[in-house]
Amino acid sequence: MALSNRSARTTAYKPALATFAAVAGAWVFVLVTLGAFTTSIDAGMAFPDWPLSNGSLNPHGWLTSLPMFSEHAHRLSAGLMTILSLLLAIWIWFTEERSWLRKLAIFAVALCVFQAIVGGLRVLLEPEKVAPLGTSVGQLFAMLHACLGQGLACTLIALAIACSRSWQERAVPVSPGLQRWGVLCCELLFVQLAIAAIMRHSFAGLAIPTFPWSNAAGGLFPPVWTFKVAIHFAHRVMALVLTVALVVFAIKVWTDRGAPLGMRMGASVLVSLLALQILLGAAVIRTFRDPLVTTAHVLVGALTLATTFWMTWLAHRDAMEGVRP
Repeated sequence: MALSNRSARTTAYKPALATFAAVAGAWVFVLVTLGAFTTSIDAGMAFPDWPLSNGSLNPHGWLTSLPMFSEHAHRLSAGLMTILSLLLAIWIWFTEERSWLRKLAIFAVALCVFQAIVGGLRVLLEPEKVAPLGTSVGQLFAMLHACLGQGLACTLIALAIACSRSWQERAVPVSPGLQRWGVLCCELLFVQLAIAAIMRHSFAGLAIPTFPWSNAAGGLFPPVWTFKVAIHFAHRVMALVLTVALVVFAIKVWTDRGAPLGMRMGASVLVSLLALQILLGAAVIRTFRDPLVTTAHVLVGALTLATTFWMTWLAHRDAMEGVRP
């Protein structure tokens, strides 16, 4: 059986597998959107139990109550995400010769399961308070849950790209400088998303109620400092840092001779997402955290990370495949 499995594995492009991997990668953004909306309307505790909702897979009244619908839909989408990642890993394991891709697929399943468990602990441990921090254990797990979601998105994107025809058939001889800058931007985006998760689950989204200034008098700094004000201000500072870093990254992609057309187009999309994200950030403040605007802000942030990661992952294609310059 083992010999048969090995003989069935190839590095050839598999259209059906590539399509399934793309679907799994796209579904994670449905999960992110539902999770963001659930948090935006404070519906994370619509059900006090887990993994069932009020002890059922089909809880009474969930289709007529927006908080219940939002939370239960998020849970159902998470269950489907786990199934998709498991099927993708099995498919890759039995058909792909590339060992690093098989290991990455297994990691995606493990991360998806861990993400689900953390989400469950967010609910089950909500009653446990952390008095010195003015929050609950559940909220601390909610912050971790939000960050893991972004990591899962990047992992599934990496799988989808590695299964695509363009990845398997074309080298991407970009400069080492472009590769390093892409990694830096991904790291900065993860830091920003972690800050955003802490801010959201610390209920600090309106800690500084003016934009772009930090006080009503038009000053750069808040007049009073608290933890909520500090984390909100850190989010704005990182937004400024990222604006510069992502624009520089886009310019590097546009000017790199080895960057394919897809990456150059991706750089244009990245700059557009960045501009939209800034506008949405301002709208969050000016609409006093309207749930739809806040959800859009979270989703565009995830898409910005996904676009940056996609170009960075593609820039490292030759190294992953062992292609020598």
